[in-house]
Amino acid sequence: MSNIVDPLVGQIASRIRTERERRRWTLAQLADASGVSQAMISRIERGESSPTAVVLGKLSAAFQLSVSSLLALAEGAREETDDGLGEVRRQADAAEWRDPATGYRRRQITSPHFPAEIAEIRLPAGARVPYPAAAFAFVRQAVWVLDGRLTFHDGDTVHELDAGDTIELGEPSDRVFANTTDTACRYAVVLTRGTRP
Repeated sequence: MSNIVDPLVGQIASRIRTERERRRWTLAQLADASGVSQAMISRIERGESSPTAVVLGKLSAAFQLSVSSLLALAEGAREETDDGLGEVRRQADAAEWRDPATGYRRRQITSPHFPAEIAEIRLPAGARVPYPAAAFAFVRQAVWVLDGRLTFHDGDTVHELDAGDTIELGEPSDRVFANTTDTACRYAVVLTRGTRP
């Protein structure tokens, strides 16, 4: 059973396949570049397996995309001929991705055509989501805590962020988003792209 709300599971599978084929990579080449097994990539591309946030982080890093970019492209796959500007996007209609390992939930706020990517994340109590530095290549990113408390690891530096706190991120480093409390944390990620890979 898929842990991604339909129809997003198929859109993520299609986008990962598209990004791999766009680079003319075999499954073995993507596996080598990402550290994700060929078998897992194949299952994800066929829509048979729901990738975790960690797996998406590794795949997006191999593509030199952020997780936010990869998910925005996946969600926007059905809207590629429509820029979406000037249209209201209702929360009830928005696709939400759920990490099957942690319960982390992510909803894209902006379409892939908007110059900044904004995502809303809900991190359950006790959840910890690590991303490799390569997932942050070519992007500028800010994190804004909306509710709860976020323990944010930026390389070797740890920041405790409360509701209303923000942090603007610099050079790519390994990063961990953690909720060490017993209540959910909700935060927004705002991302702009630098040099396109």
